[in-house]
Amino acid sequence: MGRQYFGTDGIRGTVGQAPITPDFVLRLAHAVGHVLKETEARPTVLIGKDTRISGYMLESALESGFNSAGVDVVLLGPLPTPGVAYLTRAQRASLGVVISASHNPFADNGIKFFSAKGSKLPDAWELAVEAELEKPPVWVDSASLGKSRRLDDAAGRYIEFCKSTFANDLTLKGLKIVVDAAHGAAYHIAPKVFHELGAEVIAIGCSPDGLNINKGVGATHPEALVQAVKDNKADFGVALDGDADRLQLVDADGRLYNGDELLYLMADDRLGRDEHVPGVVGTLMTNMAVEVALKARGVQFVRAKVGDRYVLEELEKHKWILGGEGSGHLLALDKHTTGDGLVSALQVLQACVRSGKTMAQLLDGVTLFPQTLINVRLAPGQDWKSNTRLSEETKAAEAALGDSGRVLIRASGTEPLVRVMVEARDAAQAQSCAQRIADTLKV
Repeated sequence: MGRQYFGTDGIRGTVGQAPITPDFVLRLAHAVGHVLKETEARPTVLIGKDTRISGYMLESALESGFNSAGVDVVLLGPLPTPGVAYLTRAQRASLGVVISASHNPFADNGIKFFSAKGSKLPDAWELAVEAELEKPPVWVDSASLGKSRRLDDAAGRYIEFCKSTFANDLTLKGLKIVVDAAHGAAYHIAPKVFHELGAEVIAIGCSPDGLNINKGVGATHPEALVQAVKDNKADFGVALDGDADRLQLVDADGRLYNGDELLYLMADDRLGRDEHVPGVVGTLMTNMAVEVALKARGVQFVRAKVGDRYVLEELEKHKWILGGEGSGHLLALDKHTTGDGLVSALQVLQACVRSGKTMAQLLDGVTLFPQTLINVRLAPGQDWKSNTRLSEETKAAEAALGDSGRVLIRASGTEPLVRVMVEARDAAQAQSCAQRIADTLKV
């Protein structure tokens, strides 16, 4: 049975269009409430949100839906997605709810859920909620209605949690850091975390107005951070996305580091402290240079499907703790149960402070392989999987690349496209191999 509403990370869409409408969101909360009450007599849920103007409307709808099912609600106000995950666990709540569309523009929004342990919920739970949505609502009587309250110090509690993941014997004193919160959920949190650890902080992207989240700033628009680092002669730049679970870092030279490089730095720091790092999880898109560098250090590397949800599944399967994506979703499961941009930034800064080296110096010898990506639009009804020329050209490319490159061919999940990606130490070889493979798909 497929899911009708839930995607890979909750339910998301354009506000005012199904399913992101107040009537549906009220019904969703009511259905979730009934699922919770199957195992708990009086559940409590926490609700946090990012800075989108639609957050007020959806928050009210969720609150009403939960209360109508006899579920108590604690409102956290604007708070990063990983902050909601942390407080759900710390408050021993039944469920955490986040109102956010992450890196999307303000006109979109979404709802995602965390378990009582602060982790993503399984498909079976989402299917149970969708099944409940098909039933008519069952309102509790007035005496059984849920109650609501606000947790006034939610931001302060999360700030202290983030600081606790940074080594007690280290400080950020003497460092000037530009912090870009994408006018999103961490606007009032990220600058304080770095300031309270001793850094001089220059804040950009920290003035939300409900309409400017992710607009020209943040992890999806790092050019603003690069420029601010140069203008302020800063040592580092930290960019988060709208819900602060994604990270991009910039060094004093204005060089941008993606999630693949930051993942290696986190593993390298632990290895340098003689910690056991049995393996690391990336995705199908993780640059091969990271895999090669980790294997040279005796660390296994496994690729998951694209999406932090799948990275987490592989980590749990192997009982490992480090994983991530090039987009900047990074997981350190000994620090947090979910991807956290602030915690990940502190892990990398901690490595630099402890070693006395820059990110560039720590990554010396780990040069990302050039990647060529070609999108080929399919004709209606085109069966690309049985294309023998494609198979032959792919095998030829893989033979030519050997251990110094790889080929990845996958269909788009949203468009009639096949994505051909070739990675090689030599950029010209990557380009020529990708073009020959792509040409076999053109009708």
